[in-house]
Amino acid sequence: MSIIETQNLTKKFDNYFAVDHIKFSVEKGEIFGFLGPNGAGKTTTIKMLTTLLHPSDGSATIAGFDILKQRAKVREHIGVVFQEPALDTELTGKENLDFHARMYGLTQETRKKRITEVLTLVDLLDKEDVLVKQYSGGMKRRLEIARGLMHSPTVLFLDEPTLGLDAQTRRAIWEYVKQLNKEEGTTIFLTTHYMDEADFLCDRIGIIDHGKILVIDTVDSLKKSVGHDVITLSCSDSMALQRRLEQETWVSNITPHGTFLTVGVERGEEKIPTIFDIARTINISISSVDVRKPTLDDVFLFYTGRSMREQNPETSARKTAKPSGFHLRRPK
Repeated sequence: MSIIETQNLTKKFDNYFAVDHIKFSVEKGEIFGFLGPNGAGKTTTIKMLTTLLHPSDGSATIAGFDILKQRAKVREHIGVVFQEPALDTELTGKENLDFHARMYGLTQETRKKRITEVLTLVDLLDKEDVLVKQYSGGMKRRLEIARGLMHSPTVLFLDEPTLGLDAQTRRAIWEYVKQLNKEEGTTIFLTTHYMDEADFLCDRIGIIDHGKILVIDTVDSLKKSVGHDVITLSCSDSMALQRRLEQETWVSNITPHGTFLTVGVERGEEKIPTIFDIARTINISISSVDVRKPTLDDVFLFYTGRSMREQNPETSARKTAKPSGFHLRRPK
């Protein structure tokens, strides 16, 4: 059963397509990821799906509700954790959650029960009465995830959930996300430009670049599309060697990168001597060679023709909408 359905979803700013007629679906209970560099259209897509940004064209439904015609119903069924922190640091963790739950109309009894449940899930129950300004960055992120779960959403959107966190904290967040998906049965839609994050968390991945979805599949299938092994080599004439290797039926794919080539093959170690022999027959010298199993870096390189580029996040220059926040203060 598809929880999220999109048809030609589009967002255009002046002559720039931030999201360009994308079509995909997300199944109930899965962790689905959008993998792409900063500026690829990931955050813009989430803002449209969460009704914060009006599409220029196309349509989408969340849990069967139209994002344009049934915005209130959509919001009832979603939780969102944005890139930018939206916690009130002058309140305690429990007070932040209680306020959020009141906004969704949860009763006092339900609020109390749910606060205990979600704080336990993200391992913050012993910090419930501590002011959020005293939380570490990782604790704040976990509290935001807990807040997104307070009203038991059908879909939880996580926009770059570990951006700026250290490696150990990132790994802890991943474990919590896996746990809540399993224990809460929540469908999770996350965006990331971290390859290892997508690899660890996602059941399926959509690679998005320049507002277009290039491919959607399981992590294993995406890696296999590159080849069972990846050979990376440097040689004296990469273009000539590429043309020659493309004639071999055992080459799944081949991609040039300056003086380097990456070649997708089966049983890579067995193919290295053959590649050396072929290079020798056309007077090409190979200076270095490496063989390994494919990674999502290889997948991204294969489908985009380049490595994950580092750019500034989607900026206000593109006029993407930003959610407003509430700021409460403790009574004196």
